[in-house]
Amino acid sequence: MCPVKIIEVKTAKGLDEFVRFSFPLYSNDTCYVPQLIKETKEQFSDKNPFFNHATVKYFIAEKHGKCAGRIASIVNQRHIEFHNEKTGFFGFFECINDPEVSSALLDKACIELKKEGMEIIRGPMNFSTNEECGFLIEGFNESPMLMTPYNMPYYNELMRACGMYKSKDLYAYIYEVKERLPEKILRVAAIAEKRGITFRPVNKKTFDSEMKVFREVYNSAWEHNWGFIPLTHEEINHLGKRLRQVVVPEMTLIAEDKGRPVGFMGLIPDFNYVLKHMNGKINPLTILKALYYSGKIKDLRMLLLGIKKEYRNKGVDAILFREGFKGVKKGGYRRVEFSWILEDNIPIQRLVEMIGGRLYKQYRVYEKKL
Repeated sequence: MCPVKIIEVKTAKGLDEFVRFSFPLYSNDTCYVPQLIKETKEQFSDKNPFFNHATVKYFIAEKHGKCAGRIASIVNQRHIEFHNEKTGFFGFFECINDPEVSSALLDKACIELKKEGMEIIRGPMNFSTNEECGFLIEGFNESPMLMTPYNMPYYNELMRACGMYKSKDLYAYIYEVKERLPEKILRVAAIAEKRGITFRPVNKKTFDSEMKVFREVYNSAWEHNWGFIPLTHEEINHLGKRLRQVVVPEMTLIAEDKGRPVGFMGLIPDFNYVLKHMNGKINPLTILKALYYSGKIKDLRMLLLGIKKEYRNKGVDAILFREGFKGVKKGGYRRVEFSWILEDNIPIQRLVEMIGGRLYKQYRVYEKKL
């Protein structure tokens, strides 16, 4: 049996190998969407404000002299402080179908986290619940939408073989756009409007200020959600730079009560459809492809949705749905993905089901004690 060698990534060349490992791994998978190599490397650089409060180490597994897998160990001080639990994370996991390799990778992450005083390992998180998290366990027949995970089906067997068990499941619903929303949504929206709830599209000219509004609503609305970590000013600015290019104002809405923000919704075009044709590269040819295919996007992802606690069950979500739906119809979009939704967030699941959404993908976050 050939031993597995685990190597910590400490050079630019090693990081390049870490980033590019997924390309040959998924070369025959028609559902896989390669992310832009340049953007991925920036995510791992000091330009990412996540590193202001986190320690991350990257590792590559070698077998038979070739790269066979990768993993990152993540110690997020804000998670430790906010949740008062000594939990570390693993992320960016990719691996050939070999239990020996996956076991060596996870063992290494466990050792590193234990050194840092962690008592639990949880993941995958790339890097936190504010970004991609979970392994896909159902719904492998369709490509992932923007900023959602995709992985080999055998990853879940590899996790169980390493003694990992379910921490939480995350759901994705798909909605086939119909001619109109259910009457109940329209009725509830009208009532909320009479009570003084208003709405407006985000202003891209003052987008930085609008992202501060989103941060206020997000940190209030999600405060008690599983795995939630408040976004810092630096993180929201960083996120804003990524979203500014893809935001469509008529589908990115702020709900207000007497000028005070109480809700936020963002429907984002699925630019993974474009990325699929760029193969991770930015050059004159792929830029032309991006310009061509960006006009053919027909799917949206409900990426952002939050209502302040004191305004829930008061029709704010109905107003946002009603007005966002107008933008969906105007843009000629065919489908909307609602993701991700916690498995125990029954109110949101019922709301999505009421407008006609159906569960079509499921993700799982794993953990075990160290």
